[in-house]
Amino acid sequence: MLGMASGIFIVPILTTFGGIDIHTAIGASIVSVIACSCGSAASFLKGSLTNVRLAVVLETATTLGALTGVFLVGIVPASYLYFLFAAVLVVSARQMMARRVDPVGTVNKNAGGTGWANTLKLHGSYPDRALGREVAYQVQRVPMGMTLMYGAGLISALLGIGSGVLKIPAMDTALRLPIKVSSATSNFMIGVTAAASAGAYFMRGDIVPSIAGPVVLGSVAGSVLGARILMRVSSEKLRVLFVAVLVALAALMLLTAFGFHLFGDPA
Repeated sequence: MLGMASGIFIVPILTTFGGIDIHTAIGASIVSVIACSCGSAASFLKGSLTNVRLAVVLETATTLGALTGVFLVGIVPASYLYFLFAAVLVVSARQMMARRVDPVGTVNKNAGGTGWANTLKLHGSYPDRALGREVAYQVQRVPMGMTLMYGAGLISALLGIGSGVLKIPAMDTALRLPIKVSSATSNFMIGVTAAASAGAYFMRGDIVPSIAGPVVLGSVAGSVLGARILMRVSSEKLRVLFVAVLVALAALMLLTAFGFHLFGDPA
């Protein structure tokens, strides 16, 4: 429903509540992210929320970032990963709260101009059931968005979070997309990003089938349900839910980074 797959929830849950090593948790999260993306992508596409052309353009930068992050796997200490995770959550929450109104562009999706979005015809529209009408939007600042996507892919490979937690704020602030379009397009992209780094985790032995299997089953079921809910919930409620979840998880991960384990020590 939030367009960030289940990775951002799975890693804190497995490490904080399950006492599992963070690298093993990240491995399970990477697999669940791929399954999550596949499970809900069809619903978003059917609802005309996903901007496929924009997703293909942005995914080139995100995948390059993910491949860069793969080379850093195993080098960064676990405590730094917890701290980085918390920092990412806090920054994302702040960005999402900075602007409360979804940008709505003009009706003409192919307006003239020299920008990347006009040249590549990235503008679009989507049916908003909450508003009861078709909403058009204009994609802005594509080069800045691609730069942020590279960073999102890099951090995704390190943390196994599917990069949706960074992609959505990037689309929200740089590309100025409506949050429903950001969520759907992000969900379409995260599976590709996760697949780019999954091989490295598998080779290192961080993907444990007995842990990843049940996590994937639950993630797929939740992703299908979340995709249906997104079609009916208002954008403002979705934004508030997003920020609340980010702040709560950031607090948990920050405590873990400094050695405070509220629900038992990680394995």
